[in-house]
Amino acid sequence: MIDASVPITQDLLTIPRKMSAGITNLVGLSREELRAALVNAGTTEKQAKMRAGQIWQWIYQKGVREFEQMTNLAKDYRIFLASNFTISIPEIVSKQISVDGTRKYLLRIAGGHEVETVYIPEKDRGTLCISSQVGCTLTCSFCHTGTQKLVRNLTAAEIIGQVMLARDDLGEWPEAGVKNPPNQARLLSNIVLMGMGEPLYNFENVRDAMKIAMDPEGISLSRRRITLSTSGVVPEIARTATEIGCLLAISFHATTDEVRNKLVPINKRWNLEVLLDALREYPKVSNSERITFEYVMLKGVNDTDEDAYRLVELIQGIPAKVNLIPFNPWPGAPYERSSNNRIRAFSEIVYQAGYASPVRKPRGEDIFAACGQLKSATERARKSRKEIIAETGLG
Repeated sequence: MIDASVPITQDLLTIPRKMSAGITNLVGLSREELRAALVNAGTTEKQAKMRAGQIWQWIYQKGVREFEQMTNLAKDYRIFLASNFTISIPEIVSKQISVDGTRKYLLRIAGGHEVETVYIPEKDRGTLCISSQVGCTLTCSFCHTGTQKLVRNLTAAEIIGQVMLARDDLGEWPEAGVKNPPNQARLLSNIVLMGMGEPLYNFENVRDAMKIAMDPEGISLSRRRITLSTSGVVPEIARTATEIGCLLAISFHATTDEVRNKLVPINKRWNLEVLLDALREYPKVSNSERITFEYVMLKGVNDTDEDAYRLVELIQGIPAKVNLIPFNPWPGAPYERSSNNRIRAFSEIVYQAGYASPVRKPRGEDIFAACGQLKSATERARKSRKEIIAETGLG
């Protein structure tokens, strides 16, 4: 039974969009919110819709941050905008580049908090792994972020701002006065909501940010280029399909409630049966839009042949693929990575059952940018290995 009195999305933890000095940040506002903000500041209703569209394109299509550069607006109106609004995104504190080309950004947001974002270049695409919360409330025992307490949700501006600053760093905004070829490959072609935090505990801000990312007059990413990963916040899963429309990934990692309770503690609230029932009813699931089951390979914990056969049985009837993730170690981690032979054997069982079962290649391990390694150390001192093992109950 779901307790309706508990706010699933925890929006009270999100700071307001209005800045303390009375200056409104236009980043993160929906089109209608942007129009309303212009009207509230003194733009006439008649002009506001057109002006909102022009400003939207300057911010999200051209990457402009200064109103004075919005040359199709009258000079007096640009001065008016600068007096009432700002275009602000998170600040890059540091950038690390891995030997494999992966980039990890440490970002500072309002309140002095820090989060991490990772860009992963590939031959035919580039994927940005973005965060939705400062810290995380789920305490998944194999995840470094899970050792950091939840501080607050990110705003829509701070979420879409991660996309914008990555495009800044990659030099991917169009050059002024130059029309880019229509078929030019994008450096940032995909978004995965797999960074710090549980996206479905910050649903409204994630939704609003992704709608901006998908807007055809802005960043213009296809909904099929965006994947949201959840540990299993069941009440919000269907909303992902109906209100965002992106692809869905499930942070699964175990084939029994006993083990999943320890690895992914949210399972104690919505267990495997409840989660899988929700996935079978997922509005967008089909052979062309399969659900991805993410499964981290932990030596001696969840990597046996029996686990592989149980996994196949559990997901039977769900159009799906299984991403096997070699465990990425971090200081004090209570687990070890399964051997390559064990991972291959597990993958083969899943594949023979009719499911794609690629093994994710670890990226950015040398800069702690790989899956499960993100953590802003300034928010919380590291726990000892002994403390972490005690909390998992697996020691």
